[in-house]
Amino acid sequence: MKIRDVRTIGLRVPLPQIFEGGTYRITERATIITEIVTDDGVAGRMYSGDTRGDAQALVRAAIEQELKPDVIGEDLFTSERIWEKMFRHATAEPKRHTIMMDAVSAVDIAIWDAIGKVTGQPVYKLWGGYRDAVPIMAIGGYYEEGKGIAVLTDEMIWFHEQGMGGCKMKVGRYSVEEDVERFAYCRKGVDSSFKIAADSNRAWKLKDAIQFARGVRDLDLLWLEEPLQWNNEIAGMRRVREETGVAVTAGQSERSAMQIRDLVDGRAIDHCNVDASHAGGPTEWRRAAAYCALHDVQMAHHEEPQIAMHLLASVPNGGFVECFPNPARDPLWATLIVNRPHIHDGVIEVPQGPGFGLEFDPDVIARHNVDR
Repeated sequence: MKIRDVRTIGLRVPLPQIFEGGTYRITERATIITEIVTDDGVAGRMYSGDTRGDAQALVRAAIEQELKPDVIGEDLFTSERIWEKMFRHATAEPKRHTIMMDAVSAVDIAIWDAIGKVTGQPVYKLWGGYRDAVPIMAIGGYYEEGKGIAVLTDEMIWFHEQGMGGCKMKVGRYSVEEDVERFAYCRKGVDSSFKIAADSNRAWKLKDAIQFARGVRDLDLLWLEEPLQWNNEIAGMRRVREETGVAVTAGQSERSAMQIRDLVDGRAIDHCNVDASHAGGPTEWRRAAAYCALHDVQMAHHEEPQIAMHLLASVPNGGFVECFPNPARDPLWATLIVNRPHIHDGVIEVPQGPGFGLEFDPDVIARHNVDR
């Protein structure tokens, strides 16, 4: 079965308010739908990434102008060979490797959806099928204009009522003392069965990360994510782990399994949240997951629940799926998927349909299509 066509659709939705993390501001939700069509008419289709601004057009151009000629005519079931052909484009120009790896990821994801549809199997079973449901947490606790600190307690309670098993809250924008207080408010109103992690998005220097970790480690902190500025991550995160005893998570900023290897070998992480929509798709994610399993590192995944639930369900060291229950933060998760999986009691049930098992609302696509 040969691949006949590759095409993309860009989606962009302005958000009704600004959401701030430790080092960034979010004003829109953007993504790319990538479709693979075989000569038998089978279409693999999935949306992936949060490619905002000019990056979206660059990734789409890379897919359609650079990767497509290498993919057309290939046997659908030769995913490793196709991946290697695509990856050569990501090594040719180092300044463009981020754009190219997003493009490789999008095509690889669509290929796996097509493989699942051809075989009649959900992709998590093709990859190992370790479990049929996985724990799920909300991403929240953002810095928002007019949002008082006491509201954080109500936010965690609301997430719990939506079936979430926990929340990853944002830290790093205010002083360490203020963020410790914010974490304490998140903990109020929910018991320790509701897990709370903290994510600084690479905001802190080492002393601040250690201070925060020590300030919240007795408040049932699940993990501390990307606590350090990029220039001191591996050695610094190892010190955070060893000096405070808290679990550290990172990997979402990496673009290959080999970079994950370096985090693991540097004893920098307890959880690896490498993102298949940025780091080479499921083909490369599974290499990273296997290496982590050999070193007792738990797998997580940065956002993208529509893909992450299958990946995390497929391996024995899979952990939490992340999503945005607040439709103001992710209107696509709220509206694009017609058959969104059931979330209850802290878990999400993995779709049993072929491929990723998800159907998209054509009206939502038409409304937010950047080419309309």
